[in-house]
Amino acid sequence: MLKLPGACLRALSLALLVAAATPTSAQEQSYPNKPIRFVVPYPPGGSTDPMARLAGAKLAERWGVSVVVDNRPGGNTIIGTDAVAKAPKDGYTILLASSALLTTPSLIRHLPYNVLKDFTGVATIAISRFVLVVPPTNPANNLQEFIAHLKARPGKLSYATSGIGTNTHLSAVQFNQMLGTTMNHIPYKGSGTLQADLMAGRVDLSFQVPISVISHIRAGKLKPLAISGDTRAAALAEVPTFAEAGMPAYKTGGWFGIVMPTGAPRHAIDKMSKEMASVLTAPEVKEYLVKQASEPLISTPEQTTERIKSDVARYAQIIKAAGIKTEQ
Repeated sequence: MLKLPGACLRALSLALLVAAATPTSAQEQSYPNKPIRFVVPYPPGGSTDPMARLAGAKLAERWGVSVVVDNRPGGNTIIGTDAVAKAPKDGYTILLASSALLTTPSLIRHLPYNVLKDFTGVATIAISRFVLVVPPTNPANNLQEFIAHLKARPGKLSYATSGIGTNTHLSAVQFNQMLGTTMNHIPYKGSGTLQADLMAGRVDLSFQVPISVISHIRAGKLKPLAISGDTRAAALAEVPTFAEAGMPAYKTGGWFGIVMPTGAPRHAIDKMSKEMASVLTAPEVKEYLVKQASEPLISTPEQTTERIKSDVARYAQIIKAAGIKTEQ
């Protein structure tokens, strides 16, 4: 049997290690080297679509590869989300995830994927705010006055939402749970009818995305009482946060982030996360988020994954306590 000197063995071992590491190193350095598919589980032209296209354009600009926005609406975001869950785990398919990713496990009994097992967090993009608005005829001029008005009329007031299990619904549910109050839920299919009924006083309260009601607030057709977020929104600087209005423990708002299928290469996750952090500092992106009254939030893959886990559990508690029925 041929015996090699120690020095030769060490040199051979080092050469083998270098050879084994070279393909991975080359993959890491070249990523991305082909188009990235950015799945948006909402229709083109929706409120989330511009965010994806703006972020995708900035990524393409920085990387020199195409970022193709692929709108896959339907099934309460399930169709698009499932497409990503079943996509190749190569780092070239990403999902623009929203709060629906966090709530559907508690609202849909039989999902074709497991949110906690089939996805890994990459980055958070932003936290969208909700503003609590009431008709201009409501006697309350601030949140505490409205709470007193609500408690004096148990079960008599109503709140409008964009549907069962939506963010606007769960925001109102959580509001009532914290206060120990009850209101009648009126779900709507369209924001136009909802806002018309709210302005006319046919419903008493709604949590709305600021951009959809700013013009009505400016015109005196809706009265804002508080807005979610840690600081006031520049677009509605006169509206106090819930903490300022006397409800510091009340936290609500939509979440937007990026996830990949579990099993995607670590180098792809890390590079995408780092680039998204840079994208969020771009003037065009910051301007867009300010107009939407959203808060950009830079986070690591680990922080994003942990938020998904904790929010899935938090929403499960809210939905169970409210007795919201799940779909088959």
